[in-house]
Amino acid sequence: MKRISTFLACGLVFALAPMLSAQQHTKDTPDTIKKGVENKKAVLIDVREQSEWDAGHLQDAKFLPLSKINVKDKDKIAEFTKSLPKDQVIYLHCASGKRCLTAASVLQKLGYDARAVKEGYKELLKAGFVSASK
Repeated sequence: MKRISTFLACGLVFALAPMLSAQQHTKDTPDTIKKGVENKKAVLIDVREQSEWDAGHLQDAKFLPLSKINVKDKDKIAEFTKSLPKDQVIYLHCASGKRCLTAASVLQKLGYDARAVKEGYKELLKAGFVSASK
């Protein structure tokens, strides 16, 4: 019985290991992100879709929707990411912190220091980020 329990426990660890190494949100605080963007050491990318961007976005954010990043055609990805700096941190945000995880994963594979921000658009506004005027 003890052998079966050990076997099952090992199997569970191996089954969960890929999930544990999955993309995670940055531990950088909103203040750290703000300072990095202000000092031109980082860029802030909004990966929400066009209608969300049009409804309101952060003053210092650039627009690059996940639908343009998360495609299988590497040439298309390169077309949309060519303006991103490889020598700066790229912070990615969305509405709730989920889509930016996917975007960060794709950009990291392309050699960018891409970090997903856990706070969504509304939380970033509450943290002191400024909304772009319409």
